Amino acid sequence: MADRIKLQVARYRPEREAEATFDEYEVPCPKDWVVLDGLNHVKDRIDGTLAYRWSCRMGVCGSCGMMVNGEPKLTCATFLADYAPGPIRVEPLRNFPVVRDLIVDIGDFMRKLVTVRPWIVREEEKPLSAGEYLQTPEQMDDYKQYSMCINCMLCYAACPVYGLDPLFIGPAAIALAQRYNLDSRDEGAAERHRVLSEHEGIWGCTFVGECTRVCPKHVDPAGAIQRYKLTAAVETVKAFFMPRGA
Repeated sequence: MADRIKLQVARYRPEREAEATFDEYEVPCPKDWVVLDGLNHVKDRIDGTLAYRWSCRMGVCGSCGMMVNGEPKLTCATFLADYAPGPIRVEPLRNFPVVRDLIVDIGDFMRKLVTVRPWIVREEEKPLSAGEYLQTPEQMDDYKQYSMCINCMLCYAACPVYGLDPLFIGPAAIALAQRYNLDSRDEGAAERHRVLSEHEGIWGCTFVGECTRVCPKHVDPAGAIQRYKLTAAVETVKAFFMPRGA
């Protein structure tokens, strides 16, 4: 096993260059080091100007997503040794505007996420004295997979539809909408339906499946989208034959 490996890191400094360039750094390559360790070594020991996001280093916060040799990855869970002898090319997530170096602007994702209301919606809250909203293990199992999303946006970097049509609401937002649609405590499915049933919602998805392939938490956003397509189709038929107020 090589004791050192080269990182080819994308650099974009808007105050001095119009396009991204690449700087190469040689870093240690112990078997337990991940790409994020390599980047931290660069920033701490070689070039303190390198800019990137990270927080927990445990695959929970979702902030360290980057393109590693062309694949969307959590750099805290991607081992340097798996790419030996190198080099390893590290770039910002695809399909997002780059702010600086490896940092992308996530504003579009955040705005779209809010539109699907990814929280429990109640028409009327019961008083605290009435106790908590109880749920069976089977009811929780219905949505648990989709609740594992950590908003890392790897699925957006992998999604060819989002790359071509920035109006597409995207896989993670739809999967999180399903997480709450399937929650027995939630009453907001009708509100989400108005957003999800638009062309920019579920119908924009062509079921390529790359979002599911790259998801580090096995959320299966592609499956969530297809599942909701069936729900939306049923609701459309019901609305046609049984219109409200008829």
